[in-house]
Amino acid sequence: MIRSAVTAAVLALPLAASAVHQDAALRRRHAGLAHSPTYMRRASNYTLQNKFVGEDFLYVASNWNFFSESDPTSGLVQYLDADAAEAAGLATVDCNNVTTLAVDTNETVSIGGLRKSVRISSPETYNSGLFIADFQAMPFGCGLWPAYWTVSASATWPDGGEIDIIEGVNLNTENQITLHSGPDCTLNNTQKVTSNLDGTQCASSPGADSGCAYSQTDPRSFGAGFNNASGGVFAHLWNTDGVTVWFFSRDEIPSDITAGTPDPTSWGTPAAIFPDTGCDISSHFYDHAIVLDTTICGDWAGPAYTSSGCPGTCEEIVANATNFENAKWLVNYISVYQ
Repeated sequence: MIRSAVTAAVLALPLAASAVHQDAALRRRHAGLAHSPTYMRRASNYTLQNKFVGEDFLYVASNWNFFSESDPTSGLVQYLDADAAEAAGLATVDCNNVTTLAVDTNETVSIGGLRKSVRISSPETYNSGLFIADFQAMPFGCGLWPAYWTVSASATWPDGGEIDIIEGVNLNTENQITLHSGPDCTLNNTQKVTSNLDGTQCASSPGADSGCAYSQTDPRSFGAGFNNASGGVFAHLWNTDGVTVWFFSRDEIPSDITAGTPDPTSWGTPAAIFPDTGCDISSHFYDHAIVLDTTICGDWAGPAYTSSGCPGTCEEIVANATNFENAKWLVNYISVYQ
């Protein structure tokens, strides 16, 4: 099977985790609205640009890039290239076109060693759009740090920006939504959202990389709660007016999303709004690739391990293969509309 090489810029990107409570961690991933938010102003006229489903994530049709360098966030993982991930059974597609991206549960790993995992990024980059991602399940458990995010493939982090849509560690029960940017970008939203505000300074650096963030309050938004509800949909609208994020648990997904005719004006109160009033979105966020990954321990899950109520140490949990039986992304599709 022929696959395109991973873009050098994407390979070099730092994977930024947006842990508001981990300011000191060196994670190298990496005034209110005066008008109605964009999602209430724009008509339902979105055109599908890409829909990635099933083998699109793995094979020649779409050429998603498998990152196989050492983890930039100091995680205890060995990311596999496409052929190795498929051979190990960590990147598969079932008869229902559901893509699984998993952490290894078979091999013996020493305490503090590296366990095999997968990190992929999209073949295309984007400067705006309506992004809709449907997941049946996400990784959860002690030591785990899963994320679904976009990041600039043409700039050195944090320039070009990063948008974290799904992210959390260990036994977290609520999802965190975060923006990271270069200088002069703050969050000053006054519109109603369903999440709690965690931080307003979007400008990030390796030594101060919390970003501006919200924590969702719905226990179905992350981890075991998400999986027990059969997953759901995360949607975000990104344009010059800002970034707006919604979450829908499985039994609450709007019919227009299911029909492929998304209309954000009908979706109700968002989970998060990052308006352009405190940040020039176009100059701070550009050329983004979509990324999906699962790392272990690292610069966020590691320091937060003990306080999360996990047993022993994070280095020890890596050696326990049974701990990673739920460390799987089950992806129904990711769609991009313009």
